[in-house]
Amino acid sequence: MNATDAELRGMARARGLGESVLGTTSPNPAVGAVVLAADGTVVGEGATSPPGGPHAEVVALAQAGERARGGTAVVTLEPCAHTGRTGPCADALLAAGVARVVVAVPEPTALAGGGAERLRAAGVEVVTGVEQEAAERGALAGWLTGVREQRPYVVWKVAATLDGRVAAADGSSRWVTGPQARAEVHRLRAGCDAVVVGSGTALTDDPRLTVRDADGRDAARQPLRVVVDRSGRLPATARVLDDAAPTLVSRAATPAGLLAELFDRDVRRVLLEGGPTLAAAFLREGLVDEAVVHLAPKLLGAGPSLVADLGITGIGSALSFSVADVLPLGGDVQIRLHPTRHTGGGTRTRGDDVDGGS
Repeated sequence: MNATDAELRGMARARGLGESVLGTTSPNPAVGAVVLAADGTVVGEGATSPPGGPHAEVVALAQAGERARGGTAVVTLEPCAHTGRTGPCADALLAAGVARVVVAVPEPTALAGGGAERLRAAGVEVVTGVEQEAAERGALAGWLTGVREQRPYVVWKVAATLDGRVAAADGSSRWVTGPQARAEVHRLRAGCDAVVVGSGTALTDDPRLTVRDADGRDAARQPLRVVVDRSGRLPATARVLDDAAPTLVSRAATPAGLLAELFDRDVRRVLLEGGPTLAAAFLREGLVDEAVVHLAPKLLGAGPSLVADLGITGIGSALSFSVADVLPLGGDVQIRLHPTRHTGGGTRTRGDDVDGGS
């Protein structure tokens, strides 16, 4: 049976709930759940709590109470069937008396799998694969990349002029884009477990890399700040070393090595904010999963470009992307893209230096 209109609306809301807790759940998935009463009205909502807390379904069921009985649970990821730091979500759904469960993404791990089967065995109707692609591209992307590739999901963020310059010829770069675009950067940081720059960016811009609110105050939760510094160039006075957030200075020789180091620290979603050299290193290895480009309606005609040499000599070998969405940000434009995985003439050299420039 296909999903009803109410269930599709519930799934869209569930995806949004998952996105609302990005950056707080790793290494667990950022799941969203909505409980519908028997008449299709929303009676409960929930999202994954930080590790050790209740899962999305349990939060939504607690809000719904007895109104869940005979209703439907709409969830972005198949309810788990195992006991970890919390009990099985499949059992919580059975205890609440739901009659139907609508799932976007089937559970991909053997450890937590079996929830749909347990529910069906108890007489609950289960529908899977509802808007699966949208859910996989959304809040679950980082966790799924970790499951499938044993590495974090990488979002490359770059701000540039219309002619692709990230700074003027004299090196000045404050500010390429306007206040709305800069506020969006803080939202992107808040949804990631780590923010990565190279030592060149750290030396040139001396960024703090913290998440700040509209008034410039540091947020309560901060992602890990990471500086790739193979040569030990980062001075002790660098602002990224202050006590506003945890910081890792990495000597990793390659993007893959850095991501392995971060994965071991339970990082599942990375915001790559480094300069052209660092970006090129990740792109050459095919390790950019999403690009967020902020374009300012300006022309400079000179200055560093948004990415360094990729080793591509012909248009037929160009790295290509699909456009996910375009969003006006005040006077600027945000373009969100996904690589089509064509590595073309770019060489995936594992020994490429990731000590990025500005």
